[in-house]
Amino acid sequence: FFAREHGGLRGSRGKTQGQMSADNTKFAGNEHQKDVRSSNIVAAKAVANCIRTSLGPKGMDKMITSASGEVTITNDGATILGKMEVQHPAAKMLMDLSSAQDVEAGDGTTSVVVIAGALLNAAERLLSRGLHPSVISKAWQKAAVMSVDILKKAAIPVDLSDRKSLIKAASTSLNSKVIGGYSDQLAPIAVDAVLGVCEDIKSGTNVDLHDIKLVKKMGGTLEDTELVLNGLVLDQGCVKTAGGPTKMQDCKIGLIQFCLSAPKTDMENSVIVADSAQIDRIFREERRYILKMIKKIVKAGCNVLLVQKSILRDATNQLSQHYLAKKKIMLIQDIERKDIEFVSKSLGCKPIASIDAFTPDMLGEAKMCTEETIGTGKIIRISEVAKPGKAATVLLQGSNRLVLDEADRSMHDALCVIRCLVKMRFLTAGGAANEAELTYQLSKEAQTMGGVEGYCTNAFAEALEVIPYTLAENAGLHPIKIVTKLRKQHANGKSTAGINIKKGEISDMVKEDVLQPLLVSASAIKLATETVQAILKIDDIVPVR
Repeated sequence: FFAREHGGLRGSRGKTQGQMSADNTKFAGNEHQKDVRSSNIVAAKAVANCIRTSLGPKGMDKMITSASGEVTITNDGATILGKMEVQHPAAKMLMDLSSAQDVEAGDGTTSVVVIAGALLNAAERLLSRGLHPSVISKAWQKAAVMSVDILKKAAIPVDLSDRKSLIKAASTSLNSKVIGGYSDQLAPIAVDAVLGVCEDIKSGTNVDLHDIKLVKKMGGTLEDTELVLNGLVLDQGCVKTAGGPTKMQDCKIGLIQFCLSAPKTDMENSVIVADSAQIDRIFREERRYILKMIKKIVKAGCNVLLVQKSILRDATNQLSQHYLAKKKIMLIQDIERKDIEFVSKSLGCKPIASIDAFTPDMLGEAKMCTEETIGTGKIIRISEVAKPGKAATVLLQGSNRLVLDEADRSMHDALCVIRCLVKMRFLTAGGAANEAELTYQLSKEAQTMGGVEGYCTNAFAEALEVIPYTLAENAGLHPIKIVTKLRKQHANGKSTAGINIKKGEISDMVKEDVLQPLLVSASAIKLATETVQAILKIDDIVPVR
């Protein structure tokens, strides 16, 4: 009896263990979820590793070729990721992350993706040790909030009237670009442009960068780049076919949104003319119609006429050009519709939608309007405007299209850096000093927490060390030696110690004038953490048709 019971017990125990293992796979296994999470992390890390080499002043550049044969050379994270063709949905999240940082801060688009990649790497290690994604996510959310607080405590307040500090911040941004060699010329231009369009330097909280227009022209070098504040530069020439003037002094400028040509019907119609008398009558009517408009323009005292680009019919025809030339009125046509607001703001004039509204009070005034030749192209320069609005034009010059395009992107980043300082008026040390300080402070905090939360916070802190490590690696320095020295300096209380890439050693970044806005670092950590949290929370990919 005992043997039978014992055997039965053993058999039932064996069965129970088998059932338990089956149940385990049902509840704890969720192997599919692990695979999906792992696949997402691997895809996102691949994108981060791709642009990691572009970080910092000594970062490598990427040559991007499109299917049409167009070539772009850049090391701007948002541009590289924006042009990459990625299929995996998790990898696309990192591309969205970079563009979100570009909108929020305008700079730090490479750093934010590199940080996200390092956090995913840390998450992978924590998941392999059995930690639940929700636990990691919650701990890291707290760590991100703590990071921003630590950065705020270490930040240096900045006054917008302190032009030198603003130029240092713009230079730091430009130094990491392809055109870093020209940062001394371009940084002051970026600062003056943003301050020129800022409505109120003391209490302003934002700047609309649409009020700053970048005009690219082939010819000359980047050293010839200039800022036009109370005037305007247009990337085109004036109309000279009928012998019109190319230079005008004491200008009265009109900006019209209607056409100086014979009207057309809305639908496709054909006019059948039976004899030559009717042809003459059509010409007479057309001449009368155009002359009536020209007389109104002359009566208002206008001598420089800007005409909006038209799609349905010609903005001006030969007849109107001839009459304008006879009246010595300078004609500039094909002003883009999207530029109308900027042009009217720059010149202090109002757009005129119909000839009946063409009155002297709608005109802008300027001292000089000339056509100039730069390289192989032409520009219109309008200078000394009587009542200019808050608008600025930056004329970028370069030897080839690739350099000009990269200068345009770099200048945009520099303008965004100054805009960040208008939004949040604090500067922090560059050269990975922020990340090193965060690693030290968060690791210290994690020791006092204990438990799973402390363990996750410590992993978060270590992940941020990817920035100093990558900066050193890209500069050709020994990363482990440099990061160890950096740790030691921060442990000794030197919170602004960072990597001096020029000298290949650890220096005080504030003394070296390597400064960046607080908003860039703070938004990079917040956005990277949010994206990683989103990736960790995904446990299945459901395709739908």
